[in-house]
Amino acid sequence: MKELTKAEEQVMKALWEIERGVVHDIIAKLPDPKPAYNTVSTIVRILETKKFADHKAYGKTHEYFPLIAKKDYSKFYLSNFMDSYFGGSFKNLVSFFAKENDLNINELNQLIEIAKKDTKTSNDE
Repeated sequence: MKELTKAEEQVMKALWEIERGVVHDIIAKLPDPKPAYNTVSTIVRILETKKFADHKAYGKTHEYFPLIAKKDYSKFYLSNFMDSYFGGSFKNLVSFFAKENDLNINELNQLIEIAKKDTKTSNDE
């Protein structure tokens, strides 16, 4: 999997939200100012080349849909981010954000409880 550019990521977020749609549907989900139709069409074709999206043709109309789940890309992106900035260590990541956001002990304990709950839920599946 490759990392997406900001423009590609923005189009993918719209596509993940609508699940299936034509270029006009994607544009409708993008923030203002809306990019040109040709710009979005080009980005979607790039996403197809990168195997993030595909289409089904209905004559001259193309309906696009994601091939990569948002959750899978998020996991990939966060893993690369952690590797690049925190040596792949979740502990270093949490420590950085705790210091930068001046978290108190109660907030850190809440994070620990959330992590425990999420771990238990994942193990039960």
